[in-house]
Amino acid sequence: MNETTTPSLTGRGRAARRALTVAGAAAAALALWALAGPAAGIDLTVGSGGTARTVGAGAVITSALVAGLAAWALLASMERFLRAPARVWTTIAAVVLVLSLAGPFTAGAGTAGTLVLGGLHLLVGAVLIPGLALTARGA
Repeated sequence: MNETTTPSLTGRGRAARRALTVAGAAAAALALWALAGPAAGIDLTVGSGGTARTVGAGAVITSALVAGLAAWALLASMERFLRAPARVWTTIAAVVLVLSLAGPFTAGAGTAGTLVLGGLHLLVGAVLIPGLALTARGA
């Protein structure tokens, strides 16, 4: 039986994979936003009354990129201090994802819009958490 091993990522390879993961999360979120908002006509509004704002493509991309870059920075920081940071980082990322759902479910306007906004959070997390965890040293 032939045994295969996965070579460890170099610094450059790790950075490239992480960048692709962050970009993929933003692209996935934008695709869901386009399908649910403009294509399906679901009102993606947060807030109420005079503070209501429509969630646009720019906000979706920016939010996903900021979340991804923050996750990457936390993972990189943890790699400096922990021997195998993947499990700790994944736990922290999952907790942050769950806490982030408070936003859409407390500020979303309308049931469909609230569900789509929550779905955007879950989708970004579903791309970022496993994608970045697989690049962690010692993973």
